[in-house]
Amino acid sequence: MEVDATLLGLQAIDLAIDRLGARVRALEAGDELAAARTEADEAEVAHGERSLQIDAIDRDGSKLEHEIDSLSQKAAAEKARMYDGSVANAKELEAMAREIENLARRRSDREDELLALLEQREELEGRSREAEERSATLRGRVAEVSATVETELATVRADLEHRRDERGPLAASIDRELLELYDDLRAHKKGIGAAALVDGVCQGCHETLSSVELDRVRHTADVPRCEHCRRILVV
Repeated sequence: MEVDATLLGLQAIDLAIDRLGARVRALEAGDELAAARTEADEAEVAHGERSLQIDAIDRDGSKLEHEIDSLSQKAAAEKARMYDGSVANAKELEAMAREIENLARRRSDREDELLALLEQREELEGRSREAEERSATLRGRVAEVSATVETELATVRADLEHRRDERGPLAASIDRELLELYDDLRAHKKGIGAAALVDGVCQGCHETLSSVELDRVRHTADVPRCEHCRRILVV
């Protein structure tokens, strides 16, 4: 049976249809958009966590400030009593002095803790700003991907329809039995049912035909097929 380049033309169209169909399915599944949204959501969560950490530091800082103020007031009150002449007992005055020293030490410890918290807050604020900027950038990316997907989907669908329109007349011009064999091979050979024979090499499996097989293929009255992959050969 004569097999000409028309079958290779059909093969090229079918491969294009397969590729375009796969792309339509991928776009309709929304994997790219979902990935962009997931990344943006993760950035928003990170920003939210930083904000919660800052709020917790602010609460702890407020407690420390209140405690520092309270300790300062107690120390001031003890000093006032110590020097206002209301206490004359030496032991009591000595105890008051120790208490004032203890209050001062506790206040110093709390001030150190507050300073450490403020430094931690400053670092968190920087990371929070970075997270907020990243979140905004990724949300913009989501919008961009969404628009791109819609545009590409419309283009790919139109191209797919055009290729299908091309296929009909071309397939109709091919012998029915040959077309059935080609379609069956495509289903079992990764979408490639026909391949060109170039310099004795099958372009479907890229194997070289033996000289005996090559002569048989060139002179057979049947459909020429590759001895290795069994695809239809177009000489």
